[in-house]
Amino acid sequence: TRLAFMYDYGEGVEEDKILASKWYRASSEAGNIDSQYRLAFMLATGLGIPEDDTEALKWYRLSAKQGNKYAQSSLGVMYYNGNGVLKDNLTAHMWFNIASANGYKKAGEWREGLEESMTPGAIEKATAMARECMMSEYKNCGY
Repeated sequence: TRLAFMYDYGEGVEEDKILASKWYRASSEAGNIDSQYRLAFMLATGLGIPEDDTEALKWYRLSAKQGNKYAQSSLGVMYYNGNGVLKDNLTAHMWFNIASANGYKKAGEWREGLEESMTPGAIEKATAMARECMMSEYKNCGY
């Protein structure tokens, strides 16, 4: 992960997003949740590598299931925007709620903004989905 970070941000080496993504991928495949998140971010945004929402979704999910609050929030964004998945406000709310519960304040703000376009019943259902996801240790997360 450290080598990937160095290439990603040009710390002590020349910045090289392609090399960074290769090192993030190797670390991701070894199970590093931070590398999984960063690789997913690069794939979702096309940061130095070709954009691939399907692959980004895979890595965000792996990282989110291990408790990475930023990956959890990013899943919320993907479901909210319909990037790589069908647009789904219930699932977006669920992931924003989980990320917020895990300490990511911005995700809570996004959840609250999303609630403005949801019915009370939908909010209740999404909250129950988040609870089930967390209580199942990220095994039953609505997909």
